[in-house]
This record gives sequence, structure tokens and C-alpha cells, in this order.
Amino acid sequence: FLGKKVDGIWHTGIVVYGKEYYFGSGGIGICNPGSLLGEPLQKVTLGRTHIPFPIFDDFINGLNESEFCGESYNLIKHNCNNFSDEVSQFLVGTGIPSYILNLPEEIINTPFGQTFRGLIDQVSKNSPTFGRNRADSPEFRQLNSEIEAVRRHSLALDEKRNALNEKLARRERKKNKKRKKEIERSVDLEMSSNEVTGEVSTEREASGNIADEFADEEKREREERRRNREPPIVFKDAVDIHIEFDSLVGLIDGKLNEEEQQSLEELHQYMLQDEGSWALGDGFLNFIGRLLTDKSLGDEVSVRCLNVLAAAALKDDVVLMLHQDRRQHILMNYAFEVDRLPLPQQRSLTLFMCNLFENGSSSEWMLYISEWQYNNAMISNIRVTTKVAVNAILSDDADLRDRGTAILYNLATKEVFDDVAVELTMAVLQFLGGSPSEAQVFRCLKSLGKFCQISAQDVPQLIMMIGPHPSKFKGQSERNDKLIDEISSRLK
Repeated sequence: FLGKKVDGIWHTGIVVYGKEYYFGSGGIGICNPGSLLGEPLQKVTLGRTHIPFPIFDDFINGLNESEFCGESYNLIKHNCNNFSDEVSQFLVGTGIPSYILNLPEEIINTPFGQTFRGLIDQVSKNSPTFGRNRADSPEFRQLNSEIEAVRRHSLALDEKRNALNEKLARRERKKNKKRKKEIERSVDLEMSSNEVTGEVSTEREASGNIADEFADEEKREREERRRNREPPIVFKDAVDIHIEFDSLVGLIDGKLNEEEQQSLEELHQYMLQDEGSWALGDGFLNFIGRLLTDKSLGDEVSVRCLNVLAAAALKDDVVLMLHQDRRQHILMNYAFEVDRLPLPQQRSLTLFMCNLFENGSSSEWMLYISEWQYNNAMISNIRVTTKVAVNAILSDDADLRDRGTAILYNLATKEVFDDVAVELTMAVLQFLGGSPSEAQVFRCLKSLGKFCQISAQDVPQLIMMIGPHPSKFKGQSERNDKLIDEISSRLK
């Protein structure tokens, strides 16, 4: 019928944190791995995430209330595969295989698809909504209340949350209502339509125990990763958030529309009232984009804005703000123009990028390889991060060089590809041709040692061909001498 070979009409979900997350006409659903359709035909490992479960849970709830609510489902244009791709991008920085994502459009573009497009659209509109037709008995509501209590308890084990103000309480009640609907749909499919059986009660208890165990395990793994990783170099005292925020407010007072004024209030709640990143609305990054690029506001506005972002970068939930930018790339498009920015903006932007390495989730975001087009060039997060680092390292400004070597060091504690290692190596060698401080030499030598491991042939050859030889810095300090010996052993 289609005029081409099709291996399958793919329905996908994402398995993470011991559960499978999927999307359909009823919105986002959660079930035990294997899906409600049985065992999957194929399992694809997309990667390992560093996103903590509470942050992921907030992300899913946000999607369920916005672009992936049940009413937004479309069989062809906005389906389970689009959801899986979105969640995969959030968790590991890469999407699902393109042959799955592009299949609906390929089918529509065939003669068969064109002939039956009207029918397909009608089926999409009339797709059944599972789990919404059954009247709730008191026992059923009680069961779901208990399940929800277990869920809240497992999250409490993972993180101690600050006391919530009235606004957060309202938001949490809304989230809980959504979660209850999800649980109702899931349980409806597994139990009798007439009564809650003892088996369901047993399943609830088992699920609660699994949730507790998983929350504990995830927390232990996260703490272990923090202990074992090499601490990043960040600048926690470079910005006084109270001074920067007050200065920003004074500069833009009377120049904002109502929506932007709301975004400013959200920024105040996030930075000064210690609220979570949930406080930042959907239009927040558009507001930030204007502060960074609107020349009519004055250059100092963008500097103050970047300094506030540099302080925000140290927060453990900043990754949720970053992932708001997954479509427009406001932050990374701005950072890509770093070499064209005035010096004060370069300093503040580099500080912001460096401080993003404070937390594992935001540092992984810096390394994402998914590409998009900007000004006739294909760029990615790692490309932009590399460009900012190189620009800073080779700058004539002392502050930029210091922050650039810090980004370089932080990148070397991560896993980067050969081409990135080679590009950074060439910048490091040029930088070492000057007279850097002992601390900066340490960062560079530490990086060169890691890059020699990543690109075992190209990087040592570059060191030998371009120089200077690491031995130039022999005797500076014991820690540098040790690194020099390690690098020299790899040079042929």
C-alpha cells in the first residue's frame, strides 16, 4: 500500500527511574516498564542521565500541563514519539532515532497517505481517551490518595524542600490533581471496573516500596557521583546577587510590558526568595532574550542580566530553566556571538558559562551535541561552550583568561569528543606561549593530560609540533611537575 518497506508503525515510551513514561490522547501516562501494549519489539539505550528525579518529575508535570496535555495529541504531528524525543533530549541531550520520529510524515507523503489523510486525521481526533469513563468509588479515591501519599513520601526522602508559600501551595495542588488523574488512568486499566481488589492493594504496597527504594538508591547514586567527581572550578563570590538585581531593576524600570514585569517578579522569587525554578514561567527566557539583545535598554542591562544568570547557574535546579530554551536556543545563540560582544558582556557571559559546571545536570547540558541552524551555521551546545572557552583563553583580558582556563579545566573533567579535544588543545598551546600563573598552568596541564587520553594520537603530535613542551613549566610547583611527567610520558 505504501510503495515502500516499513519495518513497523512505532509506538514509543521512555523508561527511566524504574517507570515507563508515554503519551497518548489521555495525556502523559506512567506504567511499569513494558508498556500497556506488552513487551516492546525493540529496546534502544539512549544514555545515562544526571537529572535528579525531583527535577525530572517537575519537568514531566510541566509537559502534562502544557504542550503534552491530552487535548494536544495528534496521531501524525504530535504523538508518543514526539513526546519520547522531547523527554530524551531533556534527560541525555539526544533524541530518539530519526527513522521512528519521521515515519508518520513519510507515510502521509505516500500516495496511500494522501488518499486516506482525511480518515487518518479523523482517527486522530477521535482517539479514545483511556481511563476517564469510570465513576470513582470512595474506595477508589481513597486508594489513589494513599498512592499519592506514598509518592510524596518518596520525593521527600530525596530532597528536603523549603517551606512553600501560598503560590507554591496552589501550584502543588494543581500538580497533585494531575498526578491523581495519571494514577487513576493507570489503575483503571489493571483492575476490575466494579471494585478495588486485594490484588490492587498489594500492588499499591509493592509500588510504594519500590518508589521508596528507588528514591533512596537514586539519592545515594547522586551523592556518590558528587563525592567521586573532580570538583569544578566556579566563581561563587564573583557576583553579589542583591546588588546586581537591584541595579538591573533600576535600569529597566518603566521599560517593561505587563508580561515582562511578571517575568521580572519571577526572577526575584527565584533569586532572592529562594523559590525553585518552577517560579519561572513559559515566557521567562523571552524576557531574558530581550534584556540581552535589546539595544534600546542600554549595554549595562545585558551585563547585569548576565551577572544575575551567573548567580542562578549555581542553583541545583537551574537545568529546568535551561531546558525551557530547547526550541529557541536564546541563551546559546547569544553565547555563540561572544567574540562580537563588548568586553564587559564577554566577561559576564564567560562567568555564567563557567558557573554552569557547578551541578552535574547543567554541566551535561553544556555538552549536548544536538545541532540546530543559526546564521547559516550548524551549532550545538558543546560547540558554543568550546567557542566561549577558546575566546576567553586567547583574550588579552586577564579576567577572561582566568575564567576561560576554568571552563577548560571543567571541560576536561567531562567526556568530550576528539575534535573538541583537538580544538581546545591548540588554544591551550597558544595560551601557554605567554606567561600564565601557576594556577592557570595547572588547569591547562590537567586539560592536556585528559585530552591526550581522549585523542591519543593527535593531541601528543600537536604538543610536539606546536609547543611549548610542558617541561617549560618544570619546577613551578609539585602538582604541576607531576602533570608534566604524565604528559611527557605520552609524547613520542
